[in-house]
Amino acid sequence: MPDAINLPNHWLEGLDSRSSFAALLEICQSLAFYIVDREQNLLYWSPGAERLTGSHPGETCPPEFRIHADAMRTIHTPPQDGVMMALHQSARLLYDRHGAPSGGIALLTPADAVEKPRTASEREQNFQGIISRSPAMRNVFQIIRNAAETEATVLVRGESGSGKELVAKAIHDLSARRNAPFLAINCAALSANLLESELFGHVRGAFTGAIKDHKGVFQRAEGGTLFLDEVAELPLELQAKLLRVIQERNFMPVGGDRLLDADVRIVAATHRSLREEVKTGHFREDLMYRLRVVPIFIPPLRERREDISLLIWHFIARHNARKFRKIDKIDPQAMRLLLDYHWPGNVRELQNVIEYAFAVGRGATLRQSELPPEFSEPKTIAPAANALPLQSPEQEKQAIGEALRQSHGRVTEAARLAGMSRATFWRKRKHYGL
Repeated sequence: MPDAINLPNHWLEGLDSRSSFAALLEICQSLAFYIVDREQNLLYWSPGAERLTGSHPGETCPPEFRIHADAMRTIHTPPQDGVMMALHQSARLLYDRHGAPSGGIALLTPADAVEKPRTASEREQNFQGIISRSPAMRNVFQIIRNAAETEATVLVRGESGSGKELVAKAIHDLSARRNAPFLAINCAALSANLLESELFGHVRGAFTGAIKDHKGVFQRAEGGTLFLDEVAELPLELQAKLLRVIQERNFMPVGGDRLLDADVRIVAATHRSLREEVKTGHFREDLMYRLRVVPIFIPPLRERREDISLLIWHFIARHNARKFRKIDKIDPQAMRLLLDYHWPGNVRELQNVIEYAFAVGRGATLRQSELPPEFSEPKTIAPAANALPLQSPEQEKQAIGEALRQSHGRVTEAARLAGMSRATFWRKRKHYGL
């Protein structure tokens, strides 16, 4: 590999290599990097690496971090109770004085921090990894920018698959905490006991099976951001503990006898209305107000239909880059089905549909037969007689619009789908300008 740094040989030869290397390590401790020997034993794991990953691996380098060549790649840490991180690794081999491989050194950065250059048009449609050209999302992006400049707690509300974690990550990456860890945990994925231990940690002997101290995500995310997904699923007893962390900035590990400081910004997310959860007694009102200092609502994909085509080609481009199959055209019938679909699973569902098409089909054209089975099933919406009454004109307008889309503009069929007489449907359609 050619020298990247050109320094005079006579100066380099006069240095004490041991003290020089030690001095270099000392002044670079804030960076997330590590060193391994030729057997992949971990020789050095910087404080910056420990802060970024939230842990110290021990004496043996984990498989995902091992260095076998000069390379730049994205690695994913194994999920730990629902928590996973994506990191960009820039690695270089090290050689002894005889030219034989002697180990390696690698620098870690958050994966989203490394981007390829983008055109002005792409930058306009790609905000911190959130792909959209919808006017409905412009206000969301501005709130994200403004909130990132503060330390305020943020509550993100949106349907499943709408991109709530991407919003949380954007807030983190634009904030002063961007170089510290971003950790995510799904509050609905663990039992109450496991969730308490994962949030706040536990001490050795706190319960059966607690054979050593365990750092919770509040401790591992020190100085960074903690994303609490599905926060409405938190048990009431844990809601009280979370409220204390937000108010007092400290917490007690399970079985512990002393408080630990918590320098963590919280971004929470839910697909439910916390106000409704408060009314039913499932959520603390005081915690709701602490969490929703800055509320952000993500519109579902069906309300920003101009994004559907953009997202389709975005995910196709990502799969094309893997070179297993390259799609450069979409059959008109397949595109019509994709554009007319209701997308109850939002962006995540669209991503899965494109992955399905790449897996089952071949050739340069995405065809109707390569779409999942639900695209060939008859589409209906529940008649009004069997559904809850419409709660607002906006909901009624949306239902009428959806019926028209599903019936491809045929009024008689659309009226049947919406559970209205043809005359009533025609009158309401004219009223809403559809």
